[in-house]
Amino acid sequence: MHAVILAGGKGVRLRPYTTALPKPLVPIGDQHAILEIVMRQLAAAGFTSCTLAIGHLGHIIRAYVGDGSRWGLRVGYISEDSPLGTMGPLLTVLDRLPEHFLAMNGDILTDLDFADLLRDHRTGAAPLTIATYARRVSIDFGVLTTESGRVVGFSEKPSMDYRVSMGVYGVTRGALARYTPGLPLGFDELVLDLLREGTPPRAYDFDGYWLDIGRPDDYDRANAEFPGFRGRLMKGA
Repeated sequence: MHAVILAGGKGVRLRPYTTALPKPLVPIGDQHAILEIVMRQLAAAGFTSCTLAIGHLGHIIRAYVGDGSRWGLRVGYISEDSPLGTMGPLLTVLDRLPEHFLAMNGDILTDLDFADLLRDHRTGAAPLTIATYARRVSIDFGVLTTESGRVVGFSEKPSMDYRVSMGVYGVTRGALARYTPGLPLGFDELVLDLLREGTPPRAYDFDGYWLDIGRPDDYDRANAEFPGFRGRLMKGA
């Protein structure tokens, strides 16, 4: 099993923590980098190799991870000279990736079973499988439904339930074959293209622990919650 970890972003929203460190290397809890936690999880799940897509401060990530042998993984690298979007880095090494592989952001904490997601993707017929997570948004106002200048419906401070992408995907190489290596390709563009063509992605619904560390308050929350979830997150420790 092979994974591609997307770790090339600048982490602008997480400044000042990312001024000197790339976001995947900011420490969580007892000084374990986010990326170390992910690497341990992949190894514990049975993954034997991974590719790291690096860009901003990528030399620090390369120095920290090395060849991945301390986690029992074989690690290769993709270097982005300019931002290529979420899926763009995969195009540059597509011919070296297995037919089905895992792709994930390098700045998330989750106890998702990565191996099960990849197994689910392999057995499904979709070119892309997206791990999804339930979210609820509460609106602090009375919401009006209007038509032609008239109020035809009203709801007092409603809540909306929806599912979001967790930033973890099962990918089949053929889903990316049409795109040009070296040009940016976003996750949104890929999903919309698949929907237009009648080959919609498969959803892998997950309801365990998941936190996307995008902003300082997310980072503070991760550090506060880590002691309680350490046993679930530090697999292979």
